[in-house]
Amino acid sequence: MRPIQMVDLKSQYQKIKPQIDKAVIEVLESAGFINGKPVKDFCQNLATYLDIKHVIPCANGTDALQIALMALDLQPGDEVITPSFTFIATTEVVALLRLKPVFVEVDKETFCMDIESVRKAITPKTKAIVPVHLYGQATDMEALMQLAKEHNITVIEDNAQAIGCDIEMKNGSKKKTGTLGDIGTTSFFPSKNLGGYGDGGAIFTNDDTLAEKMQIIASHGSAKRYYHEVVGCNSRLDTVQAAILDIKLKELDNYIAARNKVADYYDQAFANHPKIKTPVRTSYSNHVFHQYTLVVEGVDRDALQTHLASKNIPAMIYYPVPGHKQKMFENFSEKYDLPVTDWLTERVISLPIHTEMDEEQLAYITQNILDFCK
Repeated sequence: MRPIQMVDLKSQYQKIKPQIDKAVIEVLESAGFINGKPVKDFCQNLATYLDIKHVIPCANGTDALQIALMALDLQPGDEVITPSFTFIATTEVVALLRLKPVFVEVDKETFCMDIESVRKAITPKTKAIVPVHLYGQATDMEALMQLAKEHNITVIEDNAQAIGCDIEMKNGSKKKTGTLGDIGTTSFFPSKNLGGYGDGGAIFTNDDTLAEKMQIIASHGSAKRYYHEVVGCNSRLDTVQAAILDIKLKELDNYIAARNKVADYYDQAFANHPKIKTPVRTSYSNHVFHQYTLVVEGVDRDALQTHLASKNIPAMIYYPVPGHKQKMFENFSEKYDLPVTDWLTERVISLPIHTEMDEEQLAYITQNILDFCK
């Protein structure tokens, strides 16, 4: 049996090696390492795939979130609502800009932002909401956008884990996650469903004014070289990464299908197990399975992780400490009561899932989990 990895990027690369090598060599030969033609081509192709008007490339997913918030001209102390159950980047940038993160609960089934929790958290100081499409599952964006519209609040989607996910609207139309809010952001970290071979990120919007502003912010606050209109930052997507991502974009739907095939295997293996809850599929969206995350009950989750490691099976805890309990936010005096978030942090465990898994690996993983969870 081949070694089991959380993500097997080497085997994935081997399948597209000729295209990737050719694209990288072309960049090297052109010497257009910064803002080369592949950057423009990739952004246009990604905009077409997402059916969005503007794609602004940047250096990573955290920068994407920061630039999006900077474009809103928020003032210190303005409140930004985010889930606590997410990677720290989502809330880190809020505090970095001297804004106030307001943590809300997630839905126990989807792990995504609970809309009623958001409703209760809105105050006159609330200026933005940042939903996270966690693990590849979509937040209920139609309900969230209606709520945001009622209160005139900007929505920035953190789509780092769910690019390619479709949301079906009540009228029957479909939209990609990252395109329903006022702004969408994503990361091209190598392990993402659409990942480069280094860092990278992007911002999406249909708003011409916001698009121009975010492009300026990402380029030292400058629309014309050496003339700086606002305080910005230096955040670019390298040409090499853009060339690689443009090739992988053509494979994204195939990658999503492969991940769903793995998820289906896991689902069947753990079906109706009294101690194991498998991920849900909502009625309003598909699942692109950036992670396959179980909730275990009546099982020592940490001991399970240790047991799997002893069998050379990697398994990860995303995330063991929620945002509202992180030391970096100690200066915020509120005492949060987020029982679902706390409950999940003690019970979630993510299994290996990627495009190159085979049935021998899956059978080995599932049997070891079933043996432990008797």
